[in-house]
Amino acid sequence: MKHRRRSSPLHAARAGVGALWCVALGSVALSFEHPLLLATMLAVVLLAAAAANVGRAVARAVAWATPFGVVIAVVNALVVRDGVTVIFRGGRVPALGQLDVTLEALTYGALLGLRAIIVMACAALLAAAVDPDELLRAVRRRSLRAGVTAALAVRLVPVLTRDARRLADARRALGAGPPRGAERLAVVRAVTAGALDRATDVAATLEVRGFGSGRHLARDRRPWSRHDLAFAASILAVSALALAGWLEGWERFAAYPRLAAPVDAGVVALAAAIAACVLLPFVDRRGTGA
Repeated sequence: MKHRRRSSPLHAARAGVGALWCVALGSVALSFEHPLLLATMLAVVLLAAAAANVGRAVARAVAWATPFGVVIAVVNALVVRDGVTVIFRGGRVPALGQLDVTLEALTYGALLGLRAIIVMACAALLAAAVDPDELLRAVRRRSLRAGVTAALAVRLVPVLTRDARRLADARRALGAGPPRGAERLAVVRAVTAGALDRATDVAATLEVRGFGSGRHLARDRRPWSRHDLAFAASILAVSALALAGWLEGWERFAAYPRLAAPVDAGVVALAAAIAACVLLPFVDRRGTGA
């Protein structure tokens, strides 16, 4: 997934604020268990991605993450023995015992999978809408070595991907089939050796150019824009709502021993408030070039 400059409030905000906003959304999703709140979080992340003009990229990430969510749900249903509503009674499996699948275990596994999908959607939104170069410049102001290390780690990933693709193309050109067994290990060894050689060359180049003794960059003196303030306020509001919901018990959800997920006025109000706090920063599009 590649960052491209778009005309949206999230792109107009400074990179640090935008990245922290995406991380806050993922963290808030991890704090919820109620199906309505998790569904709301996934919906608002997709709507925010559409408002930031990166909806297609984030939707692809969600589609890619969905099989992993299904696997999490299935594994939880097979491993967890809690719950009183048995929906499938299997035989005895060595090392696992009686294989009984309960509705509670399957539902809670589905919620865990939905959490993982939301987190990956937030990560995709961060990658598509937040400028990585600006983030690395911010890191470099604090630590030159950390900034250079992060920059190299990010830049070398697509290079290694291209190396692996070229090796696969070369095998197909020679008429060889997909690598198997020892051949696959040889491909991995070749890619790894190329990566180590490239890392040595890059390290020598950086040392010659004096990156290890560089000075810290001057602090960014840009005044905060309306979009910076809007997304910072959104971070505080969403975090406060999640904390208040946890402390006050607004999210009344229990998976075991019997599933209980009441949809009352408190849960609906919490979902609506979170949706409003996430999406309101996109209302003001002044200064975005739209």
